[in-house]
Amino acid sequence: MDTRPIGVFDSGIGGLTVVKEIMEFLPNENIVYFGDTARVPYGTKSAETVTRYAFQNTRFLLTKDVKAIVVACNTASAVSLDALQESFDIPIIGVIKPGAFAAVKATLNKKIGIIGTEGTVNSRAYERVIRKLLPEAEIYAYPCPLFVPIVEEGWANTKVSYMVAEEYLKPLKDSNIDSLVMGCTHYPLLMKVVDDVLEHKVKLINPARETALELKNILTEKGIENSQNVAAQYEYYVSDNPEKFKKVGGNFLEHDIINIKKIDIEKY
Repeated sequence: MDTRPIGVFDSGIGGLTVVKEIMEFLPNENIVYFGDTARVPYGTKSAETVTRYAFQNTRFLLTKDVKAIVVACNTASAVSLDALQESFDIPIIGVIKPGAFAAVKATLNKKIGIIGTEGTVNSRAYERVIRKLLPEAEIYAYPCPLFVPIVEEGWANTKVSYMVAEEYLKPLKDSNIDSLVMGCTHYPLLMKVVDDVLEHKVKLINPARETALELKNILTEKGIENSQNVAAQYEYYVSDNPEKFKKVGGNFLEHDIINIKKIDIEKY
Protein backbone atom coordinates (compact mmCIF):
# COMPACT_ATOMS: atom_id res chain seq x y z
CA MET A 1 0.00 0.00 0.00
CA ASP A 2 1.51 3.32 -1.12
CA THR A 3 -0.37 6.33 0.20
CA ARG A 4 1.87 8.92 -1.48
CA PRO A 5 -0.15 11.19 -3.79
CA ILE A 6 -0.39 11.35 -7.55
CA GLY A 7 1.00 14.59 -8.96
CA VAL A 8 -0.85 16.25 -11.83
CA PHE A 9 0.01 19.47 -13.63
CA ASP A 10 -1.48 21.53 -16.44
CA SER A 11 -1.13 25.02 -17.84
CA GLY A 12 -4.33 26.04 -16.06
CA ILE A 13 -7.69 24.63 -15.17
CA GLY A 14 -8.12 22.15 -18.03
CA GLY A 15 -6.10 19.39 -16.37
CA LEU A 16 -8.92 19.01 -13.88
CA THR A 17 -10.69 16.95 -16.55
CA VAL A 18 -7.89 14.40 -16.04
CA VAL A 19 -8.16 14.72 -12.26
CA LYS A 20 -11.89 14.04 -12.46
CA GLU A 21 -11.25 10.79 -14.35
CA ILE A 22 -8.52 9.77 -11.88
CA MET A 23 -10.96 10.37 -9.04
CA GLU A 24 -13.44 8.07 -10.75
CA PHE A 25 -11.10 5.22 -11.65
CA LEU A 26 -8.72 5.53 -8.67
CA PRO A 27 -10.94 6.75 -5.82
CA ASN A 28 -8.42 5.83 -3.10
CA GLU A 29 -5.56 7.87 -4.56
CA ASN A 30 -4.51 11.15 -2.99
CA ILE A 31 -3.86 13.88 -5.57
CA VAL A 32 -1.74 17.03 -5.69
CA TYR A 33 -2.65 19.30 -8.61
CA PHE A 34 -0.75 22.28 -9.93
CA GLY A 35 -2.34 24.66 -12.42
CA ASP A 36 0.05 27.18 -13.97
CA THR A 37 -2.62 29.86 -14.19
CA ALA A 38 -0.12 32.73 -14.34
CA ARG A 39 1.38 31.43 -17.59
CA VAL A 40 -1.60 29.87 -19.35
CA PRO A 41 -1.91 29.09 -22.25
CA TYR A 42 1.04 26.86 -23.15
CA GLY A 43 -0.22 26.16 -26.65
CA THR A 44 0.98 29.45 -28.13
CA LYS A 45 4.47 29.32 -26.59
CA SER A 46 7.70 27.85 -27.95
CA ALA A 47 8.73 24.27 -27.25
CA GLU A 48 11.71 25.53 -25.25
CA THR A 49 9.53 27.68 -23.02
CA VAL A 50 6.95 24.94 -22.46
CA THR A 51 9.71 22.47 -21.56
CA ARG A 52 11.17 24.91 -19.02
CA TYR A 53 7.74 25.33 -17.47
CA ALA A 54 7.21 21.55 -17.41
CA PHE A 55 10.47 21.00 -15.54
CA GLN A 56 9.55 23.66 -12.97
CA ASN A 57 6.13 22.11 -12.49
CA THR A 58 7.63 18.65 -12.06
CA ARG A 59 10.20 19.84 -9.53
CA PHE A 60 7.43 21.49 -7.52
CA LEU A 61 5.33 18.32 -7.46
CA LEU A 62 8.34 16.28 -6.34
CA THR A 63 8.51 18.45 -3.21
CA LYS A 64 5.10 16.95 -2.35
CA ASP A 65 6.55 13.39 -2.37
CA VAL A 66 4.40 12.26 -5.29
CA LYS A 67 4.80 8.67 -6.51
CA ALA A 68 3.84 9.36 -10.13
CA ILE A 69 3.16 12.41 -12.28
CA VAL A 70 0.55 12.97 -14.95
CA VAL A 71 1.32 15.70 -17.48
CA ALA A 72 -2.31 16.71 -17.93
CA CYS A 73 -1.52 19.12 -20.73
CA ASN A 74 -1.45 18.12 -24.38
CA THR A 75 1.09 20.77 -25.33
CA ALA A 76 3.52 19.80 -22.57
CA SER A 77 2.96 16.11 -23.30
CA ALA A 78 3.73 16.72 -26.96
CA VAL A 79 6.97 18.67 -26.54
CA SER A 80 8.31 17.84 -23.06
CA LEU A 81 7.32 14.32 -21.99
CA ASP A 82 10.37 12.49 -23.32
CA ALA A 83 12.74 14.94 -21.62
CA LEU A 84 10.86 14.65 -18.33
CA GLN A 85 10.91 10.85 -18.42
CA GLU A 86 14.65 10.86 -19.11
CA SER A 87 15.40 13.33 -16.33
CA PHE A 88 13.33 12.07 -13.39
CA ASP A 89 13.27 8.63 -11.78
CA ILE A 90 9.52 8.42 -11.31
CA PRO A 91 6.65 7.23 -13.52
CA ILE A 92 5.59 10.19 -15.69
CA ILE A 93 2.82 9.83 -18.25
CA GLY A 94 1.20 12.22 -20.70
CA VAL A 95 -2.12 12.37 -22.48
CA ILE A 96 -1.01 11.94 -26.11
CA LYS A 97 -0.44 8.18 -26.38
CA PRO A 98 -3.60 7.13 -24.52
CA GLY A 99 -5.71 9.42 -26.71
CA ALA A 100 -4.09 8.23 -29.93
CA PHE A 101 -4.57 4.57 -29.02
CA ALA A 102 -8.25 5.17 -28.30
CA ALA A 103 -8.77 6.98 -31.62
CA VAL A 104 -7.21 4.15 -33.60
CA LYS A 105 -9.33 1.62 -31.73
CA ALA A 106 -12.49 3.64 -32.40
CA THR A 107 -12.15 4.37 -36.11
CA LEU A 108 -13.83 2.19 -38.70
CA ASN A 109 -13.05 4.15 -41.88
CA LYS A 110 -9.48 5.11 -40.82
CA LYS A 111 -10.28 8.83 -41.03
CA ILE A 112 -9.30 10.47 -37.76
CA GLY A 113 -9.60 14.11 -36.73
CA ILE A 114 -7.53 15.95 -34.16
CA ILE A 115 -8.25 19.31 -32.56
CA GLY A 116 -5.96 21.00 -30.06
CA THR A 117 -3.86 24.05 -29.33
CA GLU A 118 -1.48 25.40 -31.94
CA GLY A 119 1.43 23.88 -30.02
CA THR A 120 -0.10 20.41 -29.93
CA VAL A 121 -1.24 20.40 -33.56
CA ASN A 122 2.04 21.83 -34.87
CA SER A 123 4.04 19.24 -32.92
CA ARG A 124 2.21 16.47 -34.82
CA ALA A 125 2.59 14.33 -31.70
CA TYR A 126 -0.82 12.67 -32.08
CA GLU A 127 -0.17 12.07 -35.77
CA ARG A 128 3.12 10.29 -35.10
CA VAL A 129 1.56 7.89 -32.61
CA ILE A 130 -1.49 7.27 -34.79
CA ARG A 131 0.64 6.54 -37.86
CA LYS A 132 2.75 4.04 -35.93
CA LEU A 133 -0.43 2.19 -35.00
CA LEU A 134 -2.33 2.73 -38.26
CA PRO A 135 0.02 3.76 -41.11
CA GLU A 136 -2.81 4.07 -43.63
CA ALA A 137 -4.83 6.50 -41.48
CA GLU A 138 -6.09 9.73 -43.01
CA ILE A 139 -5.53 12.42 -40.39
CA TYR A 140 -7.14 15.85 -40.28
CA ALA A 141 -5.64 18.11 -37.60
CA TYR A 142 -6.75 21.66 -36.82
CA PRO A 143 -5.87 24.09 -34.03
CA CYS A 144 -8.72 25.62 -32.03
CA PRO A 145 -6.90 28.18 -29.86
CA LEU A 146 -9.97 30.09 -28.69
CA PHE A 147 -11.44 26.99 -27.03
CA VAL A 148 -9.06 27.30 -24.06
CA PRO A 149 -9.96 30.87 -23.04
CA ILE A 150 -13.65 30.10 -23.65
CA VAL A 151 -13.48 27.26 -21.14
CA GLU A 152 -11.28 29.23 -18.74
CA GLU A 153 -13.89 32.00 -18.74
CA GLY A 154 -16.62 29.50 -17.90
CA TRP A 155 -18.32 29.99 -21.27
CA ALA A 156 -18.68 26.34 -22.30
CA ASN A 157 -22.13 25.55 -23.73
CA THR A 158 -22.90 29.18 -24.52
CA LYS A 159 -23.70 30.94 -27.79
CA VAL A 160 -20.07 32.06 -27.94
CA SER A 161 -18.75 28.49 -27.79
CA TYR A 162 -21.19 27.33 -30.48
CA MET A 163 -20.26 30.20 -32.83
CA VAL A 164 -16.53 29.53 -32.44
CA ALA A 165 -16.99 25.77 -32.81
CA GLU A 166 -18.96 26.22 -36.03
CA GLU A 167 -16.03 28.11 -37.56
CA TYR A 168 -13.29 25.79 -36.32
CA LEU A 169 -15.06 22.56 -37.22
CA LYS A 170 -16.16 23.48 -40.76
CA PRO A 171 -13.27 21.57 -42.42
CA LEU A 172 -13.93 18.48 -40.32
CA LYS A 173 -17.59 18.35 -41.30
CA ASP A 174 -16.52 17.79 -44.90
CA SER A 175 -13.76 15.26 -44.16
CA ASN A 176 -15.92 12.22 -43.34
CA ILE A 177 -13.93 11.47 -40.17
CA ASP A 178 -15.53 8.97 -37.81
CA SER A 179 -13.40 9.68 -34.72
CA LEU A 180 -12.07 12.93 -33.29
CA VAL A 181 -9.40 13.38 -30.64
CA MET A 182 -10.28 16.18 -28.24
CA GLY A 183 -6.59 17.06 -28.04
CA CYS A 184 -6.59 19.53 -25.17
CA THR A 185 -7.56 18.88 -21.58
CA HIS A 186 -9.96 21.82 -21.69
CA TYR A 187 -11.91 20.38 -24.58
CA PRO A 188 -13.94 17.69 -22.74
CA LEU A 189 -15.98 20.55 -21.32
CA LEU A 190 -16.96 21.31 -24.92
CA MET A 191 -17.95 17.73 -25.78
CA LYS A 192 -21.64 18.61 -26.12
CA VAL A 193 -20.89 21.64 -28.29
CA VAL A 194 -18.55 19.71 -30.60
CA ASP A 195 -20.93 16.76 -30.77
CA ASP A 196 -23.83 19.05 -31.70
CA VAL A 197 -21.84 20.92 -34.35
CA LEU A 198 -20.67 17.62 -35.90
CA GLU A 199 -24.28 16.46 -35.88
CA HIS A 200 -23.59 13.43 -33.63
CA LYS A 201 -21.84 11.61 -36.47
CA VAL A 202 -18.34 11.36 -34.97
CA LYS A 203 -16.96 9.38 -32.01
CA LEU A 204 -15.32 11.90 -29.67
CA ILE A 205 -12.16 10.68 -27.92
CA ASN A 206 -11.47 12.03 -24.44
CA PRO A 207 -7.75 11.50 -23.72
CA ALA A 208 -8.34 12.39 -20.05
CA ARG A 209 -10.32 9.19 -19.52
CA GLU A 210 -7.77 7.08 -21.37
CA THR A 211 -4.92 8.62 -19.36
CA ALA A 212 -6.59 7.78 -16.05
CA LEU A 213 -6.95 4.16 -17.19
CA GLU A 214 -3.27 4.00 -18.18
CA LEU A 215 -2.28 5.46 -14.80
CA LYS A 216 -4.31 2.79 -13.06
CA ASN A 217 -2.47 0.08 -15.00
CA ILE A 218 0.94 1.57 -14.20
CA LEU A 219 0.25 1.81 -10.47
CA THR A 220 -0.94 -1.79 -10.43
CA GLU A 221 2.06 -3.06 -12.42
CA LYS A 222 4.51 -1.29 -10.11
CA GLY A 223 2.65 -2.27 -6.96
CA ILE A 224 2.30 1.33 -5.78
CA GLU A 225 -1.46 1.70 -5.76
CA ASN A 226 -3.18 2.95 -2.61
CA SER A 227 -5.50 0.26 -1.30
CA GLN A 228 -6.21 2.11 1.93
CA ASN A 229 -9.97 2.42 2.20
CA VAL A 230 -10.15 5.97 3.54
CA ALA A 231 -11.28 9.22 1.96
CA ALA A 232 -8.71 10.50 -0.54
CA GLN A 233 -7.07 13.86 0.10
CA TYR A 234 -6.86 16.47 -2.66
CA GLU A 235 -4.54 19.51 -2.70
CA TYR A 236 -4.60 22.23 -5.34
CA TYR A 237 -1.90 24.78 -6.14
CA VAL A 238 -1.91 27.58 -8.69
CA SER A 239 0.52 30.27 -9.80
CA ASP A 240 -2.15 32.98 -9.96
CA ASN A 241 -5.79 33.84 -9.24
CA PRO A 242 -6.90 31.04 -6.88
CA GLU A 243 -10.40 32.48 -6.54
CA LYS A 244 -11.09 32.15 -10.25
CA PHE A 245 -9.61 28.66 -10.21
CA LYS A 246 -11.97 27.68 -7.39
CA LYS A 247 -14.99 29.05 -9.25
CA VAL A 248 -14.33 27.60 -12.71
CA GLY A 249 -12.52 24.51 -11.44
CA GLY A 250 -15.50 23.56 -9.35
CA ASN A 251 -17.48 23.33 -12.59
CA PHE A 252 -14.87 20.96 -14.03
CA LEU A 253 -14.96 18.64 -11.03
CA GLU A 254 -18.62 19.13 -10.17
CA HIS A 255 -17.76 19.73 -6.53
CA ASP A 256 -16.20 22.51 -4.49
CA ILE A 257 -12.44 23.06 -4.39
CA ILE A 258 -11.41 23.76 -0.82
CA ASN A 259 -7.70 23.14 -0.23
CA ILE A 260 -6.03 25.59 -2.62
CA LYS A 261 -2.85 27.69 -2.35
CA LYS A 262 -0.99 30.13 -4.59
CA ILE A 263 2.74 29.48 -5.10
CA ASP A 264 5.67 31.14 -6.87
CA ILE A 265 6.49 28.51 -9.49
CA GLU A 266 9.56 30.43 -10.65
CA LYS A 267 11.36 29.24 -7.50
CA TYR A 268 11.47 25.67 -8.82
